[in-house]
Amino acid sequence: MTIEVFWGSGSPFSWRVLLALEYKRLPYLSHLLQFSKQEHKSHEMLSLNPRGRVPVLKDGDYVCFESLAILYYLDLKYPQPPLFGRTPEEAGTIMRVICEYQAYIEPQLHHITEAVFGGRTDLGGDAVTAAMHKVASEARTIEGRLSKSDWIVGDACSAVDLVIFPGIQLLRRALEKPGAAELSSRFMPVEVHYPALGRWLARVAALPGYERTYPPHWRALS
Repeated sequence: MTIEVFWGSGSPFSWRVLLALEYKRLPYLSHLLQFSKQEHKSHEMLSLNPRGRVPVLKDGDYVCFESLAILYYLDLKYPQPPLFGRTPEEAGTIMRVICEYQAYIEPQLHHITEAVFGGRTDLGGDAVTAAMHKVASEARTIEGRLSKSDWIVGDACSAVDLVIFPGIQLLRRALEKPGAAELSSRFMPVEVHYPALGRWLARVAALPGYERTYPPHWRALS
């Protein structure tokens, strides 16, 4: 049975799943949906995910949505190479760092990227500035981890790398916008402010199959 994945270009949640499929070298059938045409809200998609969101993974008769749940499913169904570590302790640490990212970084990233891509003119406002400060602070924590290891947890790529990478890349893309120059000075260039983080970004981008996961509309707009 062929794995099918329904996804949207630029969705960091979709990107996680594509990275996982490539990392595990699993063959899959890709269904790229157009957000502009509301294809993720189609009758077919709502029958797979009533919330009308991507990514959605279909493996035979089994359907899974929510990106972290998909990563967990893939790791149990296709355990090599592992995404959640090789020991209970490593798995616990990976999940803890993912939870920390979701609680303390992800909401701030969304606030910043939505402000930039939504064309808001008050990017220097208190709320966006505070979000950028929080992201910078948490980035220093990740920088500390990566200064001691090639990967965020353990000695191999894991689910936490695949969860965090797309969010950081989306933030970088937002901060490259001309109107975000003041914000970007606190974070960009990443390689200068966070050299270990910069090397890690390049390391993930060098994984086999990475080019197949890169958001196609980003390539078209480059």
